Amino acid sequence: MNWVGIADDLRRHWYLYAAMPFFASAIGWFTKLVAVEMLYRPLEFKGIPPYLGWQGLIPRYSARMATMAVDLMLSRLLDPQEIIDRIDPAELAAHVQEPMLETVEGIVHELMMRHQPGLWELLPDQVRHFLIRRMQGDAPQLIAQMMDDLKENVDLVFDLRTMAIDALMRDKALTVRLMRDLATPELRFMVRSGLVFGFVLGLVQAIVWALTHSTLIMPLFGAFVGYFTDWLALQMIFRPIYPKRYLGVFTWHGLFHKRRDEVALDYGELVAAEILTPANIIHAMMTGPQSDRLFSLIDHEIQRAMDQQLGPAKPIVEFAFGSSLNAMKHDLVNTVRERLPESTEQIERYTMEALDVTGLIIEKMKLMTNEEYENLLRPAFKQDEWKIVLVGAVLGFLVGELQVAVLLH
Repeated sequence: MNWVGIADDLRRHWYLYAAMPFFASAIGWFTKLVAVEMLYRPLEFKGIPPYLGWQGLIPRYSARMATMAVDLMLSRLLDPQEIIDRIDPAELAAHVQEPMLETVEGIVHELMMRHQPGLWELLPDQVRHFLIRRMQGDAPQLIAQMMDDLKENVDLVFDLRTMAIDALMRDKALTVRLMRDLATPELRFMVRSGLVFGFVLGLVQAIVWALTHSTLIMPLFGAFVGYFTDWLALQMIFRPIYPKRYLGVFTWHGLFHKRRDEVALDYGELVAAEILTPANIIHAMMTGPQSDRLFSLIDHEIQRAMDQQLGPAKPIVEFAFGSSLNAMKHDLVNTVRERLPESTEQIERYTMEALDVTGLIIEKMKLMTNEEYENLLRPAFKQDEWKIVLVGAVLGFLVGELQVAVLLH
């Protein structure tokens, strides 16, 4: 080994050797940045289908990830019965009473003018007002009774799993945001770690180049830097599960596990704001696959309430109204079905406070095992992380070839 020649080369090309660690650091940073963006972008496939192009891993497998996330959520964090049980029927009725009273008055007047206009016009004002007030007085009790029935039949009328998956599948960007928001600090660490890991490996690269001057050194080291730093950064995010001391010098705890309390808060807030919202729950109950059962329950309660209102006078009323009474009952049910979606704003305000999805998730996440907790995020990386690492290696190899061109020319 010609140490004199090596020393002379170092003296004449010191600036190139000094640049190598920084070049390797840039490779480490760049490959991490590309790897992170490959997780999320683009939302739709770009290129020539089916293989010549790319779609972000999370959008591409959004159905799988949404299903995994929701199944974990429901198996360990949320129970439909527990959610519905948080709603107090009497409180709900009190919150919707004011708009409900106006709705009842409009419906009664509309139906009577449609089915018995002559009779309704002949009634004195005080009698009409009495009938409307009677109906208004029973409306809160009707809502409370319907909620009690709903609690007893929640599994029959509310498919929480389908609702949550649909919420994620309707908008791929929501699935991306769910994963990105949970992992922002970890992804930031991953990108920045490339600078440090790359710099250290660049020092080794400079020594090997000085000893060999082989044109294979730069691309091979570039590939190794891209591959190894991607792999190591991913491992440091999730491992070790518990704090562990290394070489008796420093302690490391997987970043995602270390931030557990913070992640629980972020996850709870995001699920409450984007997925298990009162609007989504109400929409799912009214339009989902179980909506027919919900409206059957509503029909039953309205029919029962009307029969209770008539009481002993039912035969007389049926005689006076004739066939129009049954038509009026069906019309009332249909009118309530149509007006119900318009009357959910007050329901949403109360249920947002009553459900407290954020607090419920934080409470339940404390009971999760570390392995279950890790599955909130790891599926976004695990199955396809080899692709991220491989792309890092390929990019590192290409940048290494660029280094050779610079060094030789």
